[in-house]
Amino acid sequence: MAAVTTATTPTPTVRPARRRFSLGRAAAWTVMTLIVLITLLPFYWILRTALSTNAGLNADPTNPLPVDLSGSGFQRALGLQSAKEAIAQGGTGGGLDFWRYLLNSVVVSTLITGCQIFFSAMAAYAFARLRWRGRDKVFGLFLAGLMVPTIFTLLPNFVLIKQLHLVDTLLGIALPTLFMTPFAVFFLRQFFMNIPTEVEEAALLDGAGKVKIFFRVILPMASTPIITLSVLTYITSWNDYFWPLMVSYSDSSRVLTVALAIFRAQTPATGVDWSGLTAATLIAALPMLVLFACFARRIVSSIGFTGIK
Repeated sequence: MAAVTTATTPTPTVRPARRRFSLGRAAAWTVMTLIVLITLLPFYWILRTALSTNAGLNADPTNPLPVDLSGSGFQRALGLQSAKEAIAQGGTGGGLDFWRYLLNSVVVSTLITGCQIFFSAMAAYAFARLRWRGRDKVFGLFLAGLMVPTIFTLLPNFVLIKQLHLVDTLLGIALPTLFMTPFAVFFLRQFFMNIPTEVEEAALLDGAGKVKIFFRVILPMASTPIITLSVLTYITSWNDYFWPLMVSYSDSSRVLTVALAIFRAQTPATGVDWSGLTAATLIAALPMLVLFACFARRIVSSIGFTGIK
């Protein structure tokens, strides 16, 4: 018997090709790095000011690092300092009822987001799936509301809120944007139109009605754009300033953005309490930054899927 031996040759390892250095790629990375640094610089400067003392800021205002590192600004913002200690640190001594204003902002933003998403989803489904005379014309007229500046609706809304006796209430702050907005309806309608009609036809064959299809089929499939729209709506209502300023007059309905402006106006004899103001601003913006960071990828993918540019 002849033994036949086969020689096995080792397969060469394929190394990933290295990208050649190019001047264009280096310039692109340089520009991108500069944009990121310019974007993050205000947040760093707020943190640096909040961790400084007012006396240190007045003595060395151009120092890029915290001057006389201290957390007294956060203590004044959270109401953890007495009036005597706040005045000694360069504050007003009046205090800031931070937790009350934070609760008002949470209530208003949650109420607006929940109601607006619910009613906008129903309107978007009606414009996307239900067939009725004049649907496209009504949608076009409704969409024209995007071109109306918000400043034009402030006075009519204020007159309406005053006639309803809702001035200086949380409901009065939330009511103008409580039900739906043209952007929310347009955003959800774009997604509903991309859902295959076969899914709804199969549900109709199983005996489901339009209402059951909307709640049991459409809404679960639209969870991603609904979450995206919820985050955007929550951030917008949280940052709203001018309308709450017009409607709220007391601490019972004052939201955090208006309270920060009042805190800024309470200027002591030594100057503005920049340390306490920036600390309160950072604490107020922190929930929105965390919220957006958690859902940033989902927001981008949802906007790309719905075709909004």
